[in-house]
Amino acid sequence: MSLKLNINDEVGRLRSVVLGSALSNGPTPKLQDAYDPKSAEHIKAGTYPLEEDMVREMEALADVFERYQVKVYRPEIIKNYNQIFARDIAFVIENKLVIANILEDRSNEIDALDAVIKQVPQEDIIYFPEEAHIEGGDVMPWGEYIFVGTFKDRDYRKYITARTNMIAVDHLQSLFPHKKVVSFSLKKSNFDPRENALHLDCCFQPLGLGKALIHKEGFLIDQEYQWLVDFFGPEHLFHVSKEEMYAMNCNVFSIAPNVVVTEQKFTRLNEWLKNQGFTVEKVPYAEIAKQEGLLRCSTMPLYRD
Repeated sequence: MSLKLNINDEVGRLRSVVLGSALSNGPTPKLQDAYDPKSAEHIKAGTYPLEEDMVREMEALADVFERYQVKVYRPEIIKNYNQIFARDIAFVIENKLVIANILEDRSNEIDALDAVIKQVPQEDIIYFPEEAHIEGGDVMPWGEYIFVGTFKDRDYRKYITARTNMIAVDHLQSLFPHKKVVSFSLKKSNFDPRENALHLDCCFQPLGLGKALIHKEGFLIDQEYQWLVDFFGPEHLFHVSKEEMYAMNCNVFSIAPNVVVTEQKFTRLNEWLKNQGFTVEKVPYAEIAKQEGLLRCSTMPLYRD
């Protein structure tokens, strides 16, 4: 029986999801092998997260999914390999599974999803051309729109933190001609995690009930940030500070239009969400945040109502 796929936004009632895994995560990477400035910062400081702590955090999220009767798929374990961030390697738009073009060093991660991919009809799987770089953290289906984070500068190849290029944005538009693909150029830094929006979901996240989270300084072009402000309405936005962005406050995850999973220490955000009428499911995820990813990064939704 084939796997049912249906993703048209970020907030529809979740029925099935791929959740990454921290099992057999491998030793602390060498500094030169870090993929992002925040991981590098923690490697240098000797505070890089321990496998047992990250496993515990991911199981807390799995428990929330179980309570909401969400079907959870996990990757097969590759020994000594980081498989936490399931969002980067693939994503679903409508009934299509898009296999992302990610960093070469991470290319084995997709093999661990074979059991899931084999259940998807071949005609519903999309592969991107080699020169079109894209990661799921930059891609947000939103009704008739697809929001995409990118880096438009000619210096694209200088940044290990630039993960989605304009070739991929154009290719995505050609694949979904009936959608409006809107791209946002993100601020990148190989060295300072407070000046780096690794993916769009590090500085922006649409929620249910007409709300959204946004970090203005994550956008390189003011008009593009302003487009989002106008689209959602300034009164519906929660503005995330630089320190909150660094702690990954934008990277929450919706189970339903009125249910949001967040990190338990996001005090200001959690209070705001509660006041806006959301059910807030709080989990410990601060150790995983040390790798510049959080709840949205570690989940890849397959089916939403």
